[in-house]
Amino acid sequence: MTTSETATPEPLKPEHIALMQRHIAGGTPHAKAIGMTLEKAARGHAWLTLPYQSMFVGDNRTGVMHGGVITALLDHTAGAAVQVTQPIKAAIATLDLRIDYMKPAVSGVAVHAHAHCYKMTKNIAFVRATAYQNGEDDLIANSVATFMLSANRTLMGRDAPAKLPEASPRATPPRDPRPSDGSLGLMPYAQFLGVEVEKEGPTVTSILRFGPHLIGNPVLPALHGGAIGAFLETSAMVQVAAEMGGGRSPKPIGLTINYLRSGRPVDTFARTTITKEGRRVAAIAVEAWQDDRQKPIASAYGHFLLKPD
Repeated sequence: MTTSETATPEPLKPEHIALMQRHIAGGTPHAKAIGMTLEKAARGHAWLTLPYQSMFVGDNRTGVMHGGVITALLDHTAGAAVQVTQPIKAAIATLDLRIDYMKPAVSGVAVHAHAHCYKMTKNIAFVRATAYQNGEDDLIANSVATFMLSANRTLMGRDAPAKLPEASPRATPPRDPRPSDGSLGLMPYAQFLGVEVEKEGPTVTSILRFGPHLIGNPVLPALHGGAIGAFLETSAMVQVAAEMGGGRSPKPIGLTINYLRSGRPVDTFARTTITKEGRRVAAIAVEAWQDDRQKPIASAYGHFLLKPD
């Protein structure tokens, strides 16, 4: 850590604390849906807590939390740190998010995150963040992110629309409800998000059915960057399981997410390519789109550890 990160952060003014409590922790539908709460805040720093829920499990066979939960927490905490670095009257948007997963989160224990916005220019903010359980030395994941300031020119504090778009109807049924040897059925968090899958030969298409609980910016409205990241990771896990068999439970090692467009409140689709497969590690690339596959809203690449039974 740098000297600026270890120094005592400047306390926030009461109006900034009020902004955090009203908008960043409780005013975002996705953050509220998964139970994120503000722990504390200081100039350029934010600490959020995510109490454990059984729906966060990523594999019923092990009970460990889905990596996408950690992604959502880190993304939201990093954004909160940007908002309290200096007064910002407009919305921000994640440009990219790089996460290194150091160990699985222990089931039944709350997860905490601390983010530090260490540099801000006229248009871009740079943030470091960590996720942990039993103290900040007990790291689960480490991340770096960049944010666009004054994104979409929507005002902070502006009232959300009176009614968000309705959730999409679930497919009845998907063309192949078990394209990945039942791997999706082992992920309660993927089911909470509203992920479905369809298979055509060896290719698995993941579908994120829109629901109001996925919204990050209720003014536009737009999908939460953490929900999109969790969907990309789920798509990769399903594809790896489909190609390599359900006996192998892929574990994320590192993931870099690029946010290309705002995710509108409609269904989102994703496909994953395994770019390299080894005995212990698989490299993947995944892309998500909505109405037009030629206009992706996000992409990701990274590595998964293959764990035989």
